[in-house]
Amino acid sequence: MYMDNSATSPINPEVLDAMLPYLKEEYGNASTLYTLGIHAKRAINNARIQVAKLINAQDDEITFTSGGTESDNMAIKSTALAQLKTDNPKKHIITTQIEHPAVLNTCKYLEEFGFDITYLPVNEEGLISLDELENAIRDDTILISVMHSNNEIGTIQPVKQIGEIAHKHGIVFHCDAVQSVGKVPVDVEAQNIDILSLSGHKINGPKGIGAIYIKKGVKLDPYIHGGGQENSKRSGTENVAAIVGLGKAAQIAQENLDDAIKHNQQIRDAIIEKTTARIKDTYVNGSLDERLPNNVHLRFSGVEGESLILKLAQKGIYAATGSACSTHNLQGSHVLAALGITPALSHGSLRLSIGPENSIDDVDYIVDAIDETVGYLRSISPLWDNKTDEYIGDRFERPMDEEDEHCYLE
Repeated sequence: MYMDNSATSPINPEVLDAMLPYLKEEYGNASTLYTLGIHAKRAINNARIQVAKLINAQDDEITFTSGGTESDNMAIKSTALAQLKTDNPKKHIITTQIEHPAVLNTCKYLEEFGFDITYLPVNEEGLISLDELENAIRDDTILISVMHSNNEIGTIQPVKQIGEIAHKHGIVFHCDAVQSVGKVPVDVEAQNIDILSLSGHKINGPKGIGAIYIKKGVKLDPYIHGGGQENSKRSGTENVAAIVGLGKAAQIAQENLDDAIKHNQQIRDAIIEKTTARIKDTYVNGSLDERLPNNVHLRFSGVEGESLILKLAQKGIYAATGSACSTHNLQGSHVLAALGITPALSHGSLRLSIGPENSIDDVDYIVDAIDETVGYLRSISPLWDNKTDEYIGDRFERPMDEEDEHCYLE
């Protein structure tokens, strides 16, 4: 049972079928003028339309990239580099403590060039404060970059209101929507998004392909220079087969979105309800209300997450835990640290991310496997008192210090 669709998702057979001709007989370079090239160019343009429809954009506002990481880098670095050309460059960017490393590490890199980054905190559910966002805006703020939903805990930010605040102050709003596109409705017009990042392999498309939406009127300098492909925004010979695959995946996601949301929510809610009811000291990380329909993120006191993942894999369940922020000092997930969860507790987390191949009929097996595995791991854990059946790790847990709270910078 593959339950790690937030890491990557299996390619849809229809997507693969759409790609195959462009890996075989339709192998032309889209920049050439003869028939093979014309066919490739048409295929790229059709995929651009399919991606645009998924997020309610215009097709000429879509630029293809190698994935979400490149799109995030392009959005932030290109905005920043444009300022360096001016006589009085503005160098302030606002983001959050729980962004994907593609955003956090890009912002950290820009600090080397004199940019000042504000990392907004979040509450215990992983949501930013709109008041704190507005209070953080300065005269030299050039960009607000806040993810649509978090890749670990699945919390969905108030994107529309964030965009409203940004536009009220004349600031560009970039949104990393890699985990949201194809999972929940994403509408760049209605949600006031100026730049958006998305990825193919999160929506049952191929790896190595993504896109960036750039609203008309928002100017970004070219990120990769060369032959002027993608309207000179991102040069390099186009990966036609992958672009076609992303387009087809976007089309399928759009057509099936309502059914997919219902399917995912049913499985998500059943897993959360049954697991929290059966297993003592089980907690849900993130918001229960503002949450991706395919995300389950649980925390088990007295359990080590990596052992939990390996044991579940032996039972045929592939899942994930919180990503390590710094393995050298055993800090936990930077996302969970931002929620105020101590390192020892954050290490006991489990992320299950649901896809179309999962079934409600699988839930009982999954919950049984988690119950059995957590019970075994607690029986050998020094943080669990088997006589009283209680978590005792808080007796040894050191208080969170500044290094823990700011491990998103590591």
